[in-house]
Amino acid sequence: MSATSEFTSVVIVNFNAGTYLAAAVESVLAQNQAVEIIVIDNNSSDDSIARLQDRHSDAEVLVIQLDANHGFAHACNIGIAQARGATLLLNPDCRMAPQALERLKAALESRPNLGMVGPMLVNPDGSEQRGGRRDIPNPWQIFCMTLQFHRLMPNYPHFRSINLHGQPLPDSPVEVQAISGACMLVKRAVVEKISYLDSDYFLHFEDLDWCLRFANAGFGILFAPRAVVEHTQGVCGRGRVRRVAYHKHRSLLIFLRKNFTQYYPSSFMALVSFAVTLRFAVIATVSLFVRRPVYRDPWERMARWHDAGLGDENSRTEDDS
Repeated sequence: MSATSEFTSVVIVNFNAGTYLAAAVESVLAQNQAVEIIVIDNNSSDDSIARLQDRHSDAEVLVIQLDANHGFAHACNIGIAQARGATLLLNPDCRMAPQALERLKAALESRPNLGMVGPMLVNPDGSEQRGGRRDIPNPWQIFCMTLQFHRLMPNYPHFRSINLHGQPLPDSPVEVQAISGACMLVKRAVVEKISYLDSDYFLHFEDLDWCLRFANAGFGILFAPRAVVEHTQGVCGRGRVRRVAYHKHRSLLIFLRKNFTQYYPSSFMALVSFAVTLRFAVIATVSLFVRRPVYRDPWERMARWHDAGLGDENSRTEDDS
């Protein structure tokens, strides 16, 4: 059996994802690849697990239900510990387009020094999503992005965004500094060397921290543009805008303290921390007056992909580009 044909362990951390969880699992099974699917439920209060178990047996999907929510990274690590093959971390609000997993696996095995690969994440409207390919942010970049300097002067090098989705799409996989934790395929042997995700992060920035650790250990990270995965952001956090914002900004402060304190003056780090805290306060206040988004049926897009034959050579339609 060739390296690219070995089975993949797919780890999905669920928290109140509703119908999206079953749709994510269906999209994995439709890849026609040898997989084991491990769902870690972070003490959900909805019927997402019941819906999944109505459609799939324990032999098809291993479900581990936790009695408390200790965060995304903690749950991922439980799944990674159960995994036996190359491990795909996949959010429950993702749907994999046809051949996405095959292309991710081929990219990961294309060079011996690679550690992980991520797909082109797309929004429900088909546009490339922010965060699928990006740089590791340093404190100066975080300070500029917190104050929105990257929007006021996007062409000024010192204020540029860390996200690369505005750049031309490459024709083949390219090395990047970081990909998104919404969907990342990692080599099992490398995970054993680097260790698991840092569970100090409750939500957000655990993926950037992991990418930084992979890079510091000499393992490359690829962005594979022809592997397409749709990601509907915010599904698991709906109705918890302030709570999600709190954990995101708290994790950002952990990321800064863990990785940059020894390289930057303490006065500047304190200024960056103040700016991050102020940004959270603004978001928390604005969220009181903003209506929650309405989420579409996750099965609709999958049906359109099937009808359009997405996944075949040159098969991305204008609507899906």
